[in-house]
Amino acid sequence: MAPLLSLDKVSKTYFNGDLAVEVLHDISLDIEAGEFVAIMGQSGSGKSTLMNILGCLDQPTSGDYLIDAENVAGFDGDELAALRRRTFGFVFQAYNLIPTATARENVEVPAIYAGVPAGDRHERAEALLNSLKLGDRLDHRPSQLSGGQQQRVSIARALMNGGRVILADEPTGALDSQSGQEVMALLREMNANGHTVIVITHAREVAEQADRLIEIHDGRIIADRTRTRRADPDAASGLAQRTREGFAAIADVSEAIRMAMRALRANLFRTILTLLGIVIGVGSVVAMLAIGTGAQVSVLSRISSMGSDLLLVRPSMANFRGSAGGSNVTLVPADADAIRDLPNVAFSVPEMTSTVTLRRGNVDYQTTANGTVPQFTEAKSWAVGRGEFINRNDMETYAPVVVLGRTVVTTLFTDGTDPIGQYVLVNKIPFQVIGIMSEMGASAGGTDRDDVVLVPLTTGSMRIFGQRNIRTITVKVEDASAIDLTQERIQALLNDRHKREDTQITNMSSVREAFTETSNTLKLFLGSVAAISLIVGGIGVMNIMLVSVSERTREIGVRMATGARRRDILVQFIIEALVVSAIGGAIGVVVGLGTGYAARYFGMPVAFTAGPVALAFACSFATGLIFGYLPARNASRLQPAMALSAD
Repeated sequence: MAPLLSLDKVSKTYFNGDLAVEVLHDISLDIEAGEFVAIMGQSGSGKSTLMNILGCLDQPTSGDYLIDAENVAGFDGDELAALRRRTFGFVFQAYNLIPTATARENVEVPAIYAGVPAGDRHERAEALLNSLKLGDRLDHRPSQLSGGQQQRVSIARALMNGGRVILADEPTGALDSQSGQEVMALLREMNANGHTVIVITHAREVAEQADRLIEIHDGRIIADRTRTRRADPDAASGLAQRTREGFAAIADVSEAIRMAMRALRANLFRTILTLLGIVIGVGSVVAMLAIGTGAQVSVLSRISSMGSDLLLVRPSMANFRGSAGGSNVTLVPADADAIRDLPNVAFSVPEMTSTVTLRRGNVDYQTTANGTVPQFTEAKSWAVGRGEFINRNDMETYAPVVVLGRTVVTTLFTDGTDPIGQYVLVNKIPFQVIGIMSEMGASAGGTDRDDVVLVPLTTGSMRIFGQRNIRTITVKVEDASAIDLTQERIQALLNDRHKREDTQITNMSSVREAFTETSNTLKLFLGSVAAISLIVGGIGVMNIMLVSVSERTREIGVRMATGARRRDILVQFIIEALVVSAIGGAIGVVVGLGTGYAARYFGMPVAFTAGPVALAFACSFATGLIFGYLPARNASRLQPAMALSAD
């Protein structure tokens, strides 16, 4: 029958630049199932290196290593992890317990990587700790346990997956004599139960308690003595059945998240500082984009209220000549009539404007008077709130009637009198109020559009403005898709009528498009500035994860020794970074929304949409993934033996 473990001419050489140090020289060794073996040697003799190779924590430079007659010398990292998970249990001099985990959680670690369900893990861990008289210490952390208790937790962990082979590295080295004897008694009991026990020690009194003593010196076996018969190997036949193979539970995201949360709670203040960077980044993105979108929506709504199917015809600035009404000799009412006859023109509304002084009783108020025509309300999509608007008869009879904007009404009629039918003085001329316009609010430029009085164009020309020339012609088109062609036709018509190009036409559709492009650029700029904060937060995540990997190198070694694959370590540390980023992202979204609502409370236009919020949270998640990958990769590439020896 083939030995359980067999080394054939195994050598191990460490390289440091051009320097090569051979620590094991042609070691050949067979260990049968059920043996209790002590490997004894002084410091530097190579006994720890031999243990690392026996436990698949390291690989030989040359030679063959067979486990159950299978050569494992060429196995890759994941295959070695599977072997450690199924075959070996480790007991270390320094205990190597995870400081943030309880006794039960430490014992469960090997079963996590073996894919054992949580309920079965808990039950077995409790049973093992109870058998080692630690039933009242299940939820104690290593810092709350004595040295002997910690070593018993380490032994329970070694037995969790069955532990066909128990490798104990100086198991009594850090204990007092009584605790040391208790540990050795446990190892003898384990051997009697069928476990193959290999003790690595420098103490002869410990080595003498084994059935077989192997002495090593300067990397060579110098003595190999067997004093008693090994335990019955058949007693070990059922040990491996306690390990369940299949999908490793570390692949279970919920399990990885629990481990991540435990690790993050261990350094709470540092975690909070890391979260702060993500919170500021995500909150800035959400708030800035909400404010930018709000400003865009506000201005676009004002532009839309002016009509995207409108053309505004004005005299060009080069031909502007100041006059009493601020008008220009270029445009006359006949131009509006000519434009009305062009194809695709629904309305052509001439307008005169001037600043006037209104008086009612003892109240004087300065506002803008607009002389216009009956089609004004349809062209501007501005309805009369109460009363009626100017009609054709008013135009023909030069009627002294006026329609008031809402702001004018609230200023002149503070006593609650119904304005309809009342008279107000416009530049000392009495006009009868026939209507009140509906509320329009501010224009795209911030001007109060309700601060106006509207009079018939003919009346205003003769009695207020003192001239016939008009300031603006508002043209409403029938088909907005053909607005550009209509604009060209109007320009050509006016050039022909005036024999020169002395007018300018503003296309409100083009204004809307131009503003949309500008505001989108501004939002992109705001988002980019805020994203810089998110990147800084991501760098903070990477920095803290690099520190975490450095501080937890030995923990990584313990996890690998108990069967964690490289991808298990990679996934665990990436999930830790993702957990930080996800929590920070969620808090950041809340902070960003809160900032936006606060800005809205103080009168700023704010518009929340799901897209930017989801994007900001997704970016925080991506930040954790991107910036957490490098530390996670570094952790996964550690060699188990080197990680376990880290300070």
